[in-house]
Amino acid sequence: MILPNQLTVLRIILTPVFFILFTAEDPLLKKISLLVYIIAAITDWYDGWLARKFNYITDWGKFLDPLADKILTSTAFAAFVLLGELELWMVLVIIFRDLFMTGLRLVADFKKKSFKTSIAAKIKTFVQMFFINYLILVHVLISDKNIYNYHPALFDALLNHDLLYYTMLSITLYTLLTGIFYIQKNYKIVMELFKNETPKR
Repeated sequence: MILPNQLTVLRIILTPVFFILFTAEDPLLKKISLLVYIIAAITDWYDGWLARKFNYITDWGKFLDPLADKILTSTAFAAFVLLGELELWMVLVIIFRDLFMTGLRLVADFKKKSFKTSIAAKIKTFVQMFFINYLILVHVLISDKNIYNYHPALFDALLNHDLLYYTMLSITLYTLLTGIFYIQKNYKIVMELFKNETPKR
């Protein structure tokens, strides 16, 4: 297995480690979870850079890399559901959309077809990751009582229920729309994927 794919696998392995540490009540474990998350994020950047720089691009890597990103993102969202910060139904919508699109790409790769990329989907990924990074950083900071007590009103405002609810609602709706637009953009290919092929005689 080439190095970029090894880094992708490492990112998948680090994901449950991050979840366990981040959802723990011990402030030290939460701080370690931030380090684990940063390492996972670095592997995401580095394996992509290696693949482009040295042309380490494989069919396995093209499938596994975005899947690893979705696993990390979905796990982070699930952690915030467990902590009571986000609504379960919103996270389920995002996970279902990502699993559905990943399944479509898997079928497309199997049938030697490719989807056209979408700028909206890239923006969706950026917004999701930015929001997750924001939540993780704030949670790690407030887990340290010395930091939280320095300006409790500020941290309470940063985790304001309405702020998080409507931000996540916007992200959820946008994520769902990008999936719909993606299918519309690749409608002909999607139809071809599920077309019954008659055997040649």
